[in-house]
Amino acid sequence: MACPSSRLGVLALSLAADIPDDHGTAQRLHRVTIMDKYLLRKRPRDLFSHAPSLSPPAANSGERKAEVEVKTKETRGGMEDDEESTDVKLATLASLYADISQDILLDLLIANDGSIPLTCSAVNAELSSRKKIKRSINGNLGIQSSLSSYGMASDGPAASSKTVTKRGQTLHLFSPQDISKHTPCTIIHNFLSAEDATSLLKELLCESETFSRQRFQLFENVVESPHSTGFYVSSSEEQRQQKSEYAYNGNYRTDVRQLTPELRRISKSVQKAVNEEIQKRIRDHYPNGKKLQYQSPLEWVPNAAFVNCYDGPSESVGYHSDELTYLGPRAVIASLSLGVAREFRVRKVVPPDEANVDGSSSSSDTHPTSRADIQGQISIHLPHNSLLVMHAEMQEEWKHSIAPSQMISPHPVSGNKRINVTYRWYRASLHPKNTPRCRCIRALCQIVDVQIVVNLHGDPRAPALQNKLKH
Repeated sequence: MACPSSRLGVLALSLAADIPDDHGTAQRLHRVTIMDKYLLRKRPRDLFSHAPSLSPPAANSGERKAEVEVKTKETRGGMEDDEESTDVKLATLASLYADISQDILLDLLIANDGSIPLTCSAVNAELSSRKKIKRSINGNLGIQSSLSSYGMASDGPAASSKTVTKRGQTLHLFSPQDISKHTPCTIIHNFLSAEDATSLLKELLCESETFSRQRFQLFENVVESPHSTGFYVSSSEEQRQQKSEYAYNGNYRTDVRQLTPELRRISKSVQKAVNEEIQKRIRDHYPNGKKLQYQSPLEWVPNAAFVNCYDGPSESVGYHSDELTYLGPRAVIASLSLGVAREFRVRKVVPPDEANVDGSSSSSDTHPTSRADIQGQISIHLPHNSLLVMHAEMQEEWKHSIAPSQMISPHPVSGNKRINVTYRWYRASLHPKNTPRCRCIRALCQIVDVQIVVNLHGDPRAPALQNKLKH
């Protein structure tokens, strides 16, 4: 005679094979019927509650087990089966559902006439409904299931060229698989340990108190960025060079800082993760498994970081591509998000001759959102402690933005603030001493009413000529 443990193992395997799956309308209706039957026969209670009040007195346990055996005999026409005693059935159910107390399992077994398959159906139906509720709650935090779970099957890397966005609409992506397939980005959720992410967030929140808003010239107007920024480099020598040699929009930066202790420590993890993602991108998405033309053959090494602070749902940044003067073509940029979750929207660059493909007469100048509506846009949700890698094809072919939000879920540490760290690699070959420099001054020609650039830097005739241009 086989030992009880071996019989129990065989019985568990055979019963597990009989458990109905979650597919098919008939099976779902059957499970609903079973649950309704259970709810009608038993008083309302939470199947998975571990409250002490749900545990019946031990003295009644034998009576309840006897009730199971009686109902089993009635179901089988009075035929008794010693190998399927109530204890064996309870042990089988306990092995399948270790998180549910035996008292609850016994109640379910009684409600289903001692049938293990019917009991499993009832439990599976309840677990399935609870998973759906949990998934919808997690979706509000920015992490949801893949598009493939909605019937959008993946055809491999070749399918990434297919357009999934619709004109004038926003497609929201959450899973890493969908993001890497439909955009030039990859995302890593929970990139740092919870302790490291909190430490870095607290450090940068203190730093953000002294951040400033960038100002730049847009035609004849001075524009201020809708968020504050701090700029960090690795060493004191790089700090000096950034203040005196690297020019941005014709100006030198005055506020350049050295990496904070946490930023410096985390940068090693960022470097390792980004280079791994670059190799995956090359293998899975690039033609012939090779780097793109003009992409640097060297390893990506971050040596500078912009830290942006978005204080509240209204602070944002419009569609743009990052400046590549010192990063070079096909640049890779890593973005670490901390604090409040926000939407990172991307869209392909639309050539001017395709702006009105429908034959309409409206222009992108009079309708600034029309160009984004040509192919639609994609929204990537960036929760706390997520690392987004913008790959080599991103800056030249796509634009990105942080969209204003009507409402946000406050973070327990940062409140309404989002801290974003963009790690960049300033290539030595593109140092200002190695690149052509435009020696120019700006003047406004009122004759044609446009801004022009006069190449007269250092020329003694410059003041006189500039004065003539103004008149």
